[in-house]
Amino acid sequence: MEARDGHSDNPLIVIASNRGPFRFRFVGEKQFQVKRGAGGLVTALSALAARHDVLWVACAMSPGDHAWALANNDRAQSVDDISLRLVRPQAERYDQYYNVISNPLLWFLQHQLWDIPRAPMVTEETWRAWREGYVTINRQFAQAIADAVRDSERPVLVFPQDYHLYLVPHFLREALGDQVIIQPFLHIPWPSPDAWRVLPEKMRTSLLTSLLASDRIGFQTRKDAFYFVQTCRFYLADAHSYGHRDRITYQGREVEAHSYPISIDIDRMETLAQEPETRQFRGQVARSLGESKLILRVDRIEPSKNILRGLVAYRTLLESYPEHRGKVQMLSLLVPSRMEVGEYRDYLRDIMAESGMINAQFSDGDWEPSRIVVGDNYPRAIAAMQLYDVLLVNPITDGMNLVAKEGALVNEQDGVLILSESAGAFYELGDQALVISPFDIYSTVEAMHLALTMPAEERQQRAEQLQSLVRESDIRQWFKNQVDDALLSFNNHASRASTPETPDTVTSAESSTG
Repeated sequence: MEARDGHSDNPLIVIASNRGPFRFRFVGEKQFQVKRGAGGLVTALSALAARHDVLWVACAMSPGDHAWALANNDRAQSVDDISLRLVRPQAERYDQYYNVISNPLLWFLQHQLWDIPRAPMVTEETWRAWREGYVTINRQFAQAIADAVRDSERPVLVFPQDYHLYLVPHFLREALGDQVIIQPFLHIPWPSPDAWRVLPEKMRTSLLTSLLASDRIGFQTRKDAFYFVQTCRFYLADAHSYGHRDRITYQGREVEAHSYPISIDIDRMETLAQEPETRQFRGQVARSLGESKLILRVDRIEPSKNILRGLVAYRTLLESYPEHRGKVQMLSLLVPSRMEVGEYRDYLRDIMAESGMINAQFSDGDWEPSRIVVGDNYPRAIAAMQLYDVLLVNPITDGMNLVAKEGALVNEQDGVLILSESAGAFYELGDQALVISPFDIYSTVEAMHLALTMPAEERQQRAEQLQSLVRESDIRQWFKNQVDDALLSFNNHASRASTPETPDTVTSAESSTG
């Protein structure tokens, strides 16, 4: 791939992620219908693609994706200025990689959601999924990247995304040595060292040593970065931080752990807020509310979001402060997530039961205290965000929680943000929010009451400060900061003449029977 501007120092940006930026549907005669993803990462890259060459490597997810990759002989093809290469794993291998190891094992571990006395149980099936699924597909990703960039004469910056691809740095170093800069970004929390005892030693060591084959690792918060450094020190005998809380030295390589708080696409949000469909939903929400104040939450249906405790707190609010009865509604816009997993179905059942109990206890026929809408409708969510008086964001743990930023940007009611101290957004927005412990029902009730009775002047001051904080950095700036730091690493390491020895822990984990 030649440099876009003809200069050899123009870097090639390589993104590796489980899900790609486009979905394909085969319509016949080697023709495909292309649908662009709406995620923030796609938005960030659309700006980068105007200045840099971008190669995106992802899994083929659908029959149309597989057909598109096959039609292109498994080679990268340009789609909307992004060169796309789809990896085609076998269906059984993908199921092992995604549904056994990535979700739920790693995801539940990093959100600390396992019921430890009962789960997880690492069985022979788990180890088989590790070897045949997770290791295999991570190697496929690395091989696809290596094949595409091996002969490059310019900087190659590789950004593996999230917990699905923890082993990619190891396999890339094995294939390319220090020819490339590797800088993963983790979208979910990194918990304290004790949480990692859930993983068997060989799995844990493989993940950590692979990440330490990177040049830098990006996290949502400084706390996540600090916990990563401590986890490496705790579990790897040769890992040292030498008094630094933001870097680790391992087998001759110094790896920085850096926070890059992810943000939102401000331009897109403001455009969507004014579109006819959003205005239509806004009218529907306003009519449903009448004169009532709105306590809003917008979340995926997953236990880490703490939806059930939020409902319990709302019920307690109506019990403890009867002056709010008939004058407030809690609207929960919930997006289905992993409904094939039993724990998620059970959680939704409990949510619906609690909401039903609230309405049974307090509804007077004209007033519906709690309303739950299940479905994935972004314009409706934006419309509701424009109207809230209180936005409840109370996750047990979260990488960032962009709802807090989206709501602060588009709200027009001087709404008050109630924010969990365990959300990544706390570190940026906490000073202007009402901060709570996600486990503390009493404090959540008091925060709701305070938010509903707060003087108008204080509400306005907090809302304006929140919006200003969100506007300081959007999704494009988030990714640009990572690219700039990766280029700095390339320049700093350009004179490196030899490749450090690469640990063989992944190989040993592959051969283990558990």
